[in-house]
Amino acid sequence: MTSPDAIAAAVARLTQAQETRVPCAPVRDLIGTDDLDAAYAVQQGLVQGRLAAGATVVGRKIGATSEAVQTQLGVNQPDFGYLLDVMDVSAGADGDPISMRTLLQPRVEGEVAFRLGRDIDPPDGAEITIDVVRDAVEVALPALEIVDSRIADWKIGFTDTVADNASSGLFVVGTDGRSLDELEPRDVTMSLTINGEERSAGNGAACLGDPLEALRWLAVQAQRYGEPLRAGQLILSGALGPFVPFAPGDRVVATISGFAPLSVTFEE
Repeated sequence: MTSPDAIAAAVARLTQAQETRVPCAPVRDLIGTDDLDAAYAVQQGLVQGRLAAGATVVGRKIGATSEAVQTQLGVNQPDFGYLLDVMDVSAGADGDPISMRTLLQPRVEGEVAFRLGRDIDPPDGAEITIDVVRDAVEVALPALEIVDSRIADWKIGFTDTVADNASSGLFVVGTDGRSLDELEPRDVTMSLTINGEERSAGNGAACLGDPLEALRWLAVQAQRYGEPLRAGQLILSGALGPFVPFAPGDRVVATISGFAPLSVTFEE
């Protein structure tokens, strides 16, 4: 079992990397490679630190849902992290350039987001099914996630990315929402371009077979860890294709079928 001191040391290492924008060594030397409870405890420590500084939890993100991203990261299972209000740069979709000043080594990916209209917290023993999560979704939305890593050169193992709030950075969510009567998430296609050149492509089935299955997986994990998903929360369901690097001045456009294209530009 990982000691509280080791968990605190991992939190301190990742926090310093974020504050200085200098990537750090992996934290698996402190918490091991298999202790997921320790990795999520480090994640909680990071999130609690940001909440103490004034941030607010607005939802969750699911990471490593596609085979392409799992291959890129060298992991073989999904994970989850927290979305905070200070990570929301959706104003960038209205034309304001998105600042990269808080980022270390960012990548961008296109995905489907869900806004929940009701809690996903069935009574003890009740199964969380696809139908349960589908019924909880108020609207589906196009999204860009700007993933980032505090770990130098993205040399991460699974416990590293979990501890690092699922390698989260920023996110952009469009306003062109669709109900699940209008759109089937597993059937969407996605093309992501940078300065007009396609750099990533995929589809809804690449996200654990169905973005709603990713949401179901998250709902089970959230309930297991004692923080069920709640009405009003935003959920980023996971990448539909590989994530790609970008630079200041780049224009990124995600075209996800069924939605209006989502376009942003970045600045230093």
